[in-house]
Amino acid sequence: MHPPRIRKFFIALLVASTAHWVAPSAYAATLLVSSGDTDTVLRYNAATGAFIDTFASGGGLDDPEGLVFGPDGNLYVTSRSNAVLRYDGTTGEFLGVFATGGGLVDPAGLVFGADGNLYVSSGESGDVKRFNGTTGAFIDTFASGGGLESPEGLRFGPDGNLYVNSGDGDAVLRYNGVTGAFIDEFATGVDDPLELLFGSDDNLYVSSAGSSAVLLFDGETGDFIGVFASGGGAEETEGIAFGPDGHLYVASEATDEIMRYNGISGAFIDVFVEEGSGGLGEPTFMIFAPQVVPEPGTLAMLWVGLAGLALCRLRRFRAGPARPSTGGRTAVLFRLPRA
Repeated sequence: MHPPRIRKFFIALLVASTAHWVAPSAYAATLLVSSGDTDTVLRYNAATGAFIDTFASGGGLDDPEGLVFGPDGNLYVTSRSNAVLRYDGTTGEFLGVFATGGGLVDPAGLVFGADGNLYVSSGESGDVKRFNGTTGAFIDTFASGGGLESPEGLRFGPDGNLYVNSGDGDAVLRYNGVTGAFIDEFATGVDDPLELLFGSDDNLYVSSAGSSAVLLFDGETGDFIGVFASGGGAEETEGIAFGPDGHLYVASEATDEIMRYNGISGAFIDVFVEEGSGGLGEPTFMIFAPQVVPEPGTLAMLWVGLAGLALCRLRRFRAGPARPSTGGRTAVLFRLPRA
């Protein structure tokens, strides 16, 4: 390959690898929120709360609630059309109806299990449905009974069992994570529980829409610890999520806002997403987009490009300037052109 072409090749390789690395990172550190009023999933800057764009819509999306990124990196959303819809995890493009049927009616929360399958709470039927995590085919009704009514959010706990909010039962119920058999009422006295999650302290955080607060329970015993977060104008608290900064973010459905609370003390910090920002209406569940990191192949391209350019520079330096020979003829030493 001709020397100038070699240098151009390495430059092109460097540009390509950098673009491949940087472009996805533009989508990192973002907050996705289900906006029930507008039938959309909206995207916000995770550092400032500023509205970015409508990330996902269409495909029959109706009053979205649960959000989860799958093992394939795509976004799965529950829709009042009695289905789970799938969207490209980077662009938000609608990919199709992923799961439906099996008696799934009024789905809310959803989560992928350790077995790779998808678990979805079915509000009208009062149970949890299981779907194949790859094909979306209905497998079975995984969990039911024990007083489960209008299930909402659900999570697998540190013990591997499944925890489900019983919306009309004002309790968090626990089911065997392998068999789905009912174990017990793990936490009680929650007025209209909507979303739940386990914190880094392994304790259980539950949003109580009826009391407009986030309640804290011991993650091992289920004992009530106290009201963790409230105030700041939050009304009808729904979705909750810990952010990259360690603070707790709470969807205030009645005021069309996202609130932020100190992740350790629960003290109110600020209104993170202002009322109606980007058309936000009746926010329910939310999720922080996972951080995008460069693939090993991308890093390899980057290093090859840098090494190639460095080699070109070194060869040009060693070649030095062209100089005439002593035999009356002009001898031109090979050297790469200047940048």
